Amino acid sequence: MSFKITILGSGAALPTFSRNPTAQFIDCNNRHILIDCGEGTQMQMRKFGVKFQKLTHILISHLHGDHFFGLVGLLSTMHLLGRDQGIVIYGPIGLEEIVRSQLEIEGAKLGYGITFKHLDGKTPGIIFEDKLIEIHTFPLKHRIKTNGFVIKEKTKEHILLGDLFKADGLSLTCIPKFKKGENARNTDGKIYNFQDYTLPPAPSKSYAYCSDTAYYENIIPFITGVNLLYHEATFTEAHKSRAKATFHSTALEAATIAQKANVKKLILGHLSARFENSKEHELEAKTIFKNTEVVEDGTIYSI
Repeated sequence: MSFKITILGSGAALPTFSRNPTAQFIDCNNRHILIDCGEGTQMQMRKFGVKFQKLTHILISHLHGDHFFGLVGLLSTMHLLGRDQGIVIYGPIGLEEIVRSQLEIEGAKLGYGITFKHLDGKTPGIIFEDKLIEIHTFPLKHRIKTNGFVIKEKTKEHILLGDLFKADGLSLTCIPKFKKGENARNTDGKIYNFQDYTLPPAPSKSYAYCSDTAYYENIIPFITGVNLLYHEATFTEAHKSRAKATFHSTALEAATIAQKANVKKLILGHLSARFENSKEHELEAKTIFKNTEVVEDGTIYSI
């Protein structure tokens, strides 16, 4: 099983030659998720080898254009490529109307269904789960209602010690219980302890995505201890007044959140086009949180 994040776009509102607007592709245990879909996202997917038709879930954080202007184009392209599998889109109230009206105006009839799940930008909770993963949402602090997301693996099964299991001649019916961490009754009538035949589960992994937001400590309970935190850092401290006015964060503020949330690693993105490179952001953040990296388009992070 893999847990990988591909950065498709790492810039803010204005695209540059080196940074597309925000978009990320998540492959978590063969669950394929797109977070945000700025203009040109489908071109970035082609460039970095992301398969369009694998997508099953799209998460849109908020209704500023640099986070969703690429969505209708992507949906149309998937139709042209013959997609017939439905897709679920999670996003703010109003997103469905925007998408459906654009498709209707151009007379497009997609060959697959779209299900919209509306997020109010203020209520935290689980928006998707299956037997392997969960997706949570929580509110950020921006000029309009904005959603953060956490993608996490569910608790994994215990690891069966097959040689011991076979040596003691236990029935295969014990395996499901042992893997769940439960004792099991064998065919001889005896109850056997799962701890004698298993190792503890591998640790579950998690990824938190904090798109456009001012410095906001209320998010800390939702992201505490995650393996990897993406937090916007549109500005540096030299532009703190601008960050405050636009409800964005500086690199130092993002690092402070990472430190207080005790995350394992911090990655910064959504950089303003005014910056020629990311050196200042990285140096600033590392004064607070050493394990920091500024993302670049095309970078892949494995958790």
